[in-house]
Amino acid sequence: MSTLKEAPPALEVRGLRTQFPGRQGLVRAVDGVSFAIRRGEILGLVGESGSGKSVTGFSILGLVEPPGKVVAGEVLLAGRRISGLDGAAMRRIRGAEVAMVFQDPLMTLNPVLRIGTQMAAAVRAHDRVSRAAAWDRAEQALTTVGIPSPRARLDAYPHQLSGGMRQRVAIATALLHRPKAIIADEPTTALDVSIQGQILAEVRRLADETGTAFLWITHDLAVVSSLADALCVMYAGRVVERGPADAVIAAPRHPYTVALVGSVPSGHAPGARLPQLAAGLPPRGADGAPDSGCPFRTRCPRATEVCAAPPPERDFGAGHTALCHHPVEAAA
Repeated sequence: MSTLKEAPPALEVRGLRTQFPGRQGLVRAVDGVSFAIRRGEILGLVGESGSGKSVTGFSILGLVEPPGKVVAGEVLLAGRRISGLDGAAMRRIRGAEVAMVFQDPLMTLNPVLRIGTQMAAAVRAHDRVSRAAAWDRAEQALTTVGIPSPRARLDAYPHQLSGGMRQRVAIATALLHRPKAIIADEPTTALDVSIQGQILAEVRRLADETGTAFLWITHDLAVVSSLADALCVMYAGRVVERGPADAVIAAPRHPYTVALVGSVPSGHAPGARLPQLAAGLPPRGADGAPDSGCPFRTRCPRATEVCAAPPPERDFGAGHTALCHHPVEAAA
């Protein structure tokens, strides 16, 4: 009898590459990204704006619009290859087997339709059930994400709900079909801290109870540190460090990850000056030609001439790795 660990990952990405035309050639927005998320696991995809996190999520779901294009790689859902499927096949999968939660819930919710109407339509888009059964399932989903008086909320319009409540509705909608995986693109960024904490606790509970895998995209290490089981740190379209969340945060090895961890105010004394990265932007490349060197070398305080060569993958044990010529030593 197979165990959970022997089962294929709920979501697996292999060598994903996505490009967009730019003024100086093709921009490599996603440049060889790979990761796997098992059932009930939350993987944090972390990096500053422009690192390629959101494009990775859109690429997985086949939502990259021309002139952008996924040029290489595979996406597997519970062992089944879904990359390269035609539009109709992907529409059958989106929402039913893999779903997305956006930063702004109004990207998901229609402002002129009642919550219940929208959620019931999402149910019936994939399942042949009666309208009453669809509304019952919508009510159950709202209950699952901790919304009080769920039947009354179904009769409300989006503008009648708070921002935190709308985001819970978006998460509930993503859960309607018990998908194998949910991609959450900075869904708590615009919320105040107390509401943010409530939603993070609900997401952790949902992953544990439903077995749904989450890809949690964020620039905020403080958020993901209390939520994720594992982290992938992205810079310039590449994953430069990965590993268990506690290990990556407690002992970051790539200089970029060190800078991200150091930028979290809670890790410093009140009034202390936060460390800053050197000014600059991630390299974008041109004409799709791979840049073999470390993409962080122009801003890295540890960079030397050797960093113009391909960085090796350093293994620090327990699945913790970093692409770096000069990894940071763990504190004694």
